[in-house]
Amino acid sequence: MPETFWTVRWPDGSEEKLYSPSSVVAELFEAGQTYPVPDFLHRARIALQRASNRVERKFGYACSSAMAQLDRIEAKIDALPQQDGASITCLNITQ
Repeated sequence: MPETFWTVRWPDGSEEKLYSPSSVVAELFEAGQTYPVPDFLHRARIALQRASNRVERKFGYACSSAMAQLDRIEAKIDALPQQDGASITCLNITQ
């Protein structure tokens, strides 16, 4: 269950390195791929919940870091100006 980081470019042009306690992120995101904001958020929710569940199965407790990362992603998206067709690009994924 290797820690995984993925860097994204938000619709406003800023870039951010995101965290997952599991490589499950690489099952839902692909480096170089661009995702409409709703699709990105849907995938992030699935990935980080699965990652937290994997931690829970292994250690007996959910991963608060995964859920905190999801909270930060949701807050960032909520703060973005609403733009039709806005997208988020996955720049890279590293373990």
